[in-house]
Order: sequence, then C-alpha cells, then structure tokens
Amino acid sequence: MGSMTEQSGARPPVVSRAEWERARAELLAHEKALTKLKDAVSARRRRLPMVRVETGYRFDSEQGEVGLLDLFEGRRQLIVQHFMFGTDWEAGCDGCSMMADHIGPLSHLHTRDTSFVLASRAPLSSLLPFRKRMGWSLPWVSSGRSTFNEDFGVTVDGEEIQGISVFLRDGEEIFHTWTTYARGEEPFMVVFDLLDLTPYGRQENWEDSPEGWPQTPPYEWMRLHDSY
Repeated sequence: MGSMTEQSGARPPVVSRAEWERARAELLAHEKALTKLKDAVSARRRRLPMVRVETGYRFDSEQGEVGLLDLFEGRRQLIVQHFMFGTDWEAGCDGCSMMADHIGPLSHLHTRDTSFVLASRAPLSSLLPFRKRMGWSLPWVSSGRSTFNEDFGVTVDGEEIQGISVFLRDGEEIFHTWTTYARGEEPFMVVFDLLDLTPYGRQENWEDSPEGWPQTPPYEWMRLHDSY
C-alpha cells in the first residue's frame, strides 16, 4: 500500500532551505502573536466575575455520597470535566475519553492547589468499569442524583453535552468561575495541537487546507483508544 502522499497526489511544496527559513520566520511571527493573545485572554479569564453556588449538589463517589465541597479535597480550586456518559450508555463519549486520555498525574495540579474530577450522569456501576477499561485513575463521580448537569448546561432536554467547569472555594463558600463547551475543550486535548503541527493537519473538511489534502467530516475519525 502506498503512502498517504502517493494515494492523495498531494504534498507540501518543496523549496530550498533558505526559502523554507524565510517562510518559517513569517509563520513564527504569527505563532508568537497567538501566544501573546492566549496570555491576554487568560489574564481576562482570571478577572472574570464569579457566581456563588448555593445549591447543595450531591454526588455518588467511591467514598459514598459526597457534596461539591468534598470534591475540592481541601484545595481551593476545582476543575470538573463534564464527561458525557448517559444513564443508559454502555460506554463513555469518544471525545470526552480522548480528553481524559490527556490528563496526566494530578500531582501537577495538586501542587497548585487545584483538584480535578470527572462527573457524569451515569451510575458508578457503569463509570468505574469503563474507567478500568480505559486504564485511568482519575476520580469520577456520578451527578445523577442532582440537577448539577442541567444547571451547568451539560444536559439539555435530556441530551448530553461535553464541557469543563471551574470552581473556587473560600472556606465553605463555593463560586463558579468559568465553563466551556465543545471545541472550548480542545486546548486540553494535545492530539489536536500535535496534528495542527503537521502538513495535513487534522484532515477534517472544515480546515483551510490546500486542494487535494485528505479530508473527513469533523471528529468522525475519533474512537476510544482501544477501538482503532
């Protein structure tokens, strides 16, 4: 079987090293501008107003029934990945699973006073076997006993939506500081950034790519990591 370049008949142009260095320098200026823009957006995010969480949400965890405050594990900040896993699903969402694949040892977050947890509507009896299958050790709770998913916009009219929410604790007071959905999660899924470095990119049909580059519908290539 031939290579992708041979099969598609498309490849990046071939130039001299000097020409490449000039083109690379032009692109580098844009990359640096993007880095500065990201820093500026993060600075604005740190100044975003907060909302006090007044609902006493309850979750099922491996330690039993717990509240939102318990998910902080004594730390001041909490990141919740709203993991799409419906109450009658046999497996978790492909995209949510890809994100969880990228979450490394939580000690790096813990040292910055931040906890991380997955939350899904499915019961623990479904979540924990799936976690074992995926080889994760991330803490996972079931939010099915409360309106947590609905209140944070990740279950709408019974349909699941992927997202991330961030909370801040001041004593026993809890504040909601930020939430993102859908493509807003991409910065936490390194595979996209790695593919964006390559000539063919993500190979999805929404990308601005040269004519003849490989293309597929968005996200249709994604699978659970043990299902490719």
